[in-house]
This record gives sequence, structure tokens and C-alpha cells, in this order.
Amino acid sequence: MLNKKVVVVFSGGQDSTTCLFWALKEFDEVLAVTFDYGQRHKLELEVAKAICQELGIEHHVLDMSLLNQLAPSALTRDDIAIADNPETGLPSTFVEGRNMIFLSFAGILAKVKGAKHIVTGVCETDFSGYPDCRDMFIKSQNLTLNLSMDYEFVIHTPLMWLDKAQTWELADKLGRFDYVREKTLTCYNGIIGSGCGECPACHLRSRGLDEYMKNGGAS
Repeated sequence: MLNKKVVVVFSGGQDSTTCLFWALKEFDEVLAVTFDYGQRHKLELEVAKAICQELGIEHHVLDMSLLNQLAPSALTRDDIAIADNPETGLPSTFVEGRNMIFLSFAGILAKVKGAKHIVTGVCETDFSGYPDCRDMFIKSQNLTLNLSMDYEFVIHTPLMWLDKAQTWELADKLGRFDYVREKTLTCYNGIIGSGCGECPACHLRSRGLDEYMKNGGAS
């Protein structure tokens, strides 16, 4: 156990909720921060709030609406279809600079609260090619935060090298498999739990769940 205070970047989805439970096991004091950037699945703000209230976790919601103006994507605009972009190789759900901004503000909050640890659920194994989910970016951002505030932050990424089946396994090992399965919101269309079953986020989540269950998980 790290025995220190941590700020968890928290959306109320499968990954960040699994990270939240991981942080509760590893740290003495856990705070969560959620960002309102005009996401189309805005219900995630309420889901994040409800989970934090249930678990008794100090929760902060920060207004990032400017990100919606600067970086329109399928996650922030109903008139943009969820699809791959052949020009960039990235799906239309990519929000430019999102994790860079989220981690910067999480760092500011952490310093104000006297926390030197930040947890985020980014993953380079099962992801959509988002450049700001790569391990290289996280290491770079960690150094930038430390230099910008003259503070010794440590960014933890418990899911970085896990595929979705392994993420389900981690939730199970933490004793929170059913909680994550039933109470989190991953779906881009804002449906809690199993989701709509149609969007890319639901496909990724369900494939990982099916693989984990097929291999004897959660029995």
C-alpha cells in the first residue's frame, strides 16, 4: 500500500471505476475529479457523482466546456457521426488534447489538496489509437507537471498494459466485478451497464467481458 493521498481522474466508466477501486486499495485517501466538457454521454457526470457519493469519496466536477469549442468531435457533437477517420487514422470520437488538459487540471487540484499521486485509466493495449493514451505521453506529461509546478507528482496507469478482458479480471480481483458491470457508464449513447451494444465503446467492453467469462472469470 502506498499510504498516500491520490486524485483519480474519474468518468464513471468501466476503466476509471476500476481504477477508483484500485486506488481505494492502494492509498489512504482518495479524491476524484470529473470533467464536464459537453460530452454527448453527459449522464456520465451523474453516474460519477452517484458512485462517489455511495463510496464516500470527495468529488470535484470541473467545467471544461472550452474544450468542446476548440476540439469538436463525435463525443461532443450530436451532428458528428461516430466513425473512423481515414485521413487521420483516428475515430471521430477522439477529442484533441483531452487527456493533456485533464491531467493538467488534475495536477493543479492534486497540488492544492496536498496529493502527489494521480491515477488515470488510459490504456495502450485495448484502445482506439488515441495518441494521448500512450505510455510515452503519460511519462512526458508527468515530467511536464513536475517541472511546471515544481512538485513531485506520480501519474499511475493501472490499466496501461491490460486488455479489456484483463481489466474485467482486475475488477473481479478487487471484488467489484458486479459493481463495475452494473453501475458504470461506458456507452457513448448514455446507457448504463451493458450499454446500447452498438457503439465502439460498447463493442470493446462486451468483447472483453465475453473473453473473460469464456476463460472462466466471475464464476
